[in-house]
Amino acid sequence: MAPQTRARVFRYGLGPESDLWADEIAGEGLEGIRFRFHYQGDVVHVRVPLLGRHSVHTALRATAVGLIEGLTEFIPVSSTGHLLLAGHFLGFESPGRAFEVLIQLGAILAILLVYFRRLLDIVLRLRSDPAARRFVIGVLVAFLPAALIGAVLHGFIKSVLFNPFLVCCALIAGGLVLLVVDELELEVKHTDATAVPRSMDLKIGFIQCLAMIPGVSRSGSTIVGAMLLGASKRAAAEFSFFLAMPTMAGAFAYDLFKNHKQMNFDNSLLVGVGFVVSFVAALLVVKTLLDYVTRHGFAPFAWWRVIIGTLGLIGLALGF
Repeated sequence: MAPQTRARVFRYGLGPESDLWADEIAGEGLEGIRFRFHYQGDVVHVRVPLLGRHSVHTALRATAVGLIEGLTEFIPVSSTGHLLLAGHFLGFESPGRAFEVLIQLGAILAILLVYFRRLLDIVLRLRSDPAARRFVIGVLVAFLPAALIGAVLHGFIKSVLFNPFLVCCALIAGGLVLLVVDELELEVKHTDATAVPRSMDLKIGFIQCLAMIPGVSRSGSTIVGAMLLGASKRAAAEFSFFLAMPTMAGAFAYDLFKNHKQMNFDNSLLVGVGFVVSFVAALLVVKTLLDYVTRHGFAPFAWWRVIIGTLGLIGLALGF
C-alpha cells in the first residue's frame, strides 16, 4: 500500500496496525473522499465526509461552481463549457446530481423573478390579445427543435462531445463569430423581442441547437442568430432570455427525470450554497446585461471566449 494512502487512512482515525485498510482511493469530490476498504477479505466502498478545514474548502468550491453557473448562463460565453474547463483544470467538481440540477434551478428562478411582471401580464392577456398569444406560441416554436433534437442526441452529446479540447475550440470559434457579427452593419428590422416574426422564431430555434456542442453557448447562438435575422442587439439578448425559460426548464425537468434515483441530499448545505450563489449571480447578470450590450455590444464577451479557449488549449498542450 502506498504511504500516501496509508497516511490518509490514519488521518481519519484508522491506526497503522488496524485490520481495516484501504488499498487505494477510489475518488475525491465535493461530497467527501471515497475509499475502497478491505476488511477480512471483504471489499467495501465508503464515503468519508470532509470535516474541519476541509468543509470550508469544500464550501468554497461549491460556491465557485454556483458562481460560474450563475454568471455565465445568460451571457454568450457558454456556462457548460466554463464548468467543464473548471472541473478539468481547477478540480471544481459538483457534489452530485442534486447539486448539478439545483444550481440550474437557481438560474431559472432568477430570470423568472426579473421577468415575473411581464410574464404575468402576458398570461393575463392571452385570451384577449392576439399579440400575447403569438409571442407565447413563437417562443414555444423556437424551443421545439432543441427539445426534440436534445432528447434524441442527449446520450451522444454527453459521451462524445463533453471534452476539454472541443470546448476550447468551440469557445474560440464562437468568440470570433461573435466579434465579426458584432461589427457588421446589419439592418435592424426588429427592436421588440416580443414581436419578432413567426418565421424568425423557428430559425432561431434551429440555430440554438448548435449550443448542444459544449462551448458554443445557448445564449450566444440565439443572439447571433437573432441579430443576423434583423433583431437589434438588445432585442436579440432579450429574446435569448425568453427562449432560455422553456429551454432551461425543459433541460431541468429532463435531468430531474433521468437522474432522480441517483439524487440525494446528504450534503444539503452544499446544495443550498450552490443554489443561492447561482441564483444571486444570475439575477445580477439578467438585470444588467441588456443595458450593457446596448452600450458596449458583445465584443468583451467575444474576447473573453477567445482568451479562455486559448489558455485552455495551452494548458492541454502542456499536459494539464
